[in-house]
Amino acid sequence: MLDIKFIKEHKDEIADAIVKKSVDLDLERLLAVDRERVSLLQEVEQLLALKNDLNDMIKSAANDVERKEIIEKGKEIKTKLEIKEPQYREIKEEFDTLMVRVPNVISKDTPIGKSDADNVEIERSGEIPKFDFQIKDHVELGKDLDILDLEKGTKVAGFRGYYVKNEGASLMMALMLYAMNKLIEKGYSPMIPPTLVKGSALFGTGYFKGREYDSEIDEVYQVASKDKDSSGQSSKDKKFLVGTAEPSLLAYYADEVLKEEQLPIKIVGYSQCYRSEIGSYGKDTKGFYRVHEFMKVEQVVLMAADEEQSIKMHDAMLEISKEVHEELGLPYRVLKICSGDMSAGKFRAYDIEAWMPSRDGFGETGSASNFLDWQARRLNVKYVDANGEKKHVFMLNNTVLPSPRPFIAILENFQQADGSVIIPEVLRKYMPGGIEKIVPKM
Repeated sequence: MLDIKFIKEHKDEIADAIVKKSVDLDLERLLAVDRERVSLLQEVEQLLALKNDLNDMIKSAANDVERKEIIEKGKEIKTKLEIKEPQYREIKEEFDTLMVRVPNVISKDTPIGKSDADNVEIERSGEIPKFDFQIKDHVELGKDLDILDLEKGTKVAGFRGYYVKNEGASLMMALMLYAMNKLIEKGYSPMIPPTLVKGSALFGTGYFKGREYDSEIDEVYQVASKDKDSSGQSSKDKKFLVGTAEPSLLAYYADEVLKEEQLPIKIVGYSQCYRSEIGSYGKDTKGFYRVHEFMKVEQVVLMAADEEQSIKMHDAMLEISKEVHEELGLPYRVLKICSGDMSAGKFRAYDIEAWMPSRDGFGETGSASNFLDWQARRLNVKYVDANGEKKHVFMLNNTVLPSPRPFIAILENFQQADGSVIIPEVLRKYMPGGIEKIVPKM
C-alpha cells in the first residue's frame, strides 16, 4: 500500500500503473475522497476541541445563566458531531477501500502487456533432452516406480490430492534439504515459520486483494475451527493457511523499527503451502503440476530503501534460482513478467520455468518479485537510516524450490529406456544410501 502523499506527488506514474496493470481503480475518485476525508476530519477535530473547551468552561462558569448558555452551545456541537462523525466514518471507509487497490509503480524495464502471453523470455539455458524411446509422463513414471499415488490421494484428500511415497518421498525431501542448505551457504538465515497465520500477515503481504479475505477471489484457505487465546477465551482472530512462507517470514518484523546496520536481512524459510487454486478451475487437471498443498523453500530480503540496489538484489536472487536449476541439470528459461501479469504490489518480477517433456514445454518452478516498500507500509516495518530518518524497508522474495514441479521435471527429464529415473548428483547425498537412480518395482 502506498502513502497518500506519494500518490499525490506521483499521480501520473500511479495512473500509468493502474492502466498497465489493469487495476480496477478510479484514481480521481480516490483523490476527491481524500480531500473530503481531510476536510471532515478537520471539522470533527475542531468540534471535539470545542466540546472539550466547553466542558472546562462549564466548570468555571460564573453563574447559572452563563452555565446554561454554555450547555446550549454544547448541545449544538453535539448535534453537529452526530452528523459529521458518521459522515467521516463513511468517507474514511471508502478511502481505505480505495487505498488498498492502489498499485505500485512499475520498473522502467518491465515489459508492457495485458497477460502472461506478453511476458518476455530473456534467457534460456540447458539442453532439452532427446529420447530414442517412448517417454512417459510423471504420472506413469510415478505409478511404475511406486513413488506417486494420485488415486489414493483423490480418495483421501479430494481433487488434486496425492501421496508421494518410497524413494519419491526421499527425493522430494532431498530437494527441500538441498535448497535450504544452498541458501544457508549463500548467507541466508534459516527459519521454519508458522503456516497458520492471522489475516494481518496475508493482508500485509498482498495476498488479500482487498481489505478483508474474499473466498471468491483470494486463493487462500480460511480455517473454520475456533481458536483460543492464552487466557482460554475464544480468539476473535481469523486464521488462515499460507500459500508460501513469504507472509509469515515478512510479518516476523511487523510493527518494528530496525537499524540500518541490520540490513539487509536475508532469510530462507521452509514451509508447507496451501492454495485453493480457485482461479485455476479446469487448468492442469492431470497429474500434480497444480495442487492444493505442497512444500516450498522461499527466500526473502528486507533491505534499505534504495531502488537501484533493490534491482541488483532482485537480480542476485534470480541468479540463485538459475544456479539451482543448473545444478539439478534442468533445462530452464527466465521470463520477465509484463505489467498486466503482475499483482498490484509488484514493482518488478521474474518467473523461472523448467522444461517438462510431457508438456512439450516449460512449466513454472519459481518466481522472484521486488515490491519496494509496498508490503512494508502494510506491515509497518521501518528502519532508521544514517541521518536518523525513519523509512520503510524494501521487501523482496523468491522461490528457491517448490516440491512438486521440480520433482516432475526430474522424473520426466531423467527417465531412462528401462523405466528408471536418474537422480541428480547434487541430491544423492540426501538420499538413503546415496542411491543414484529409482528403478521400477517388479
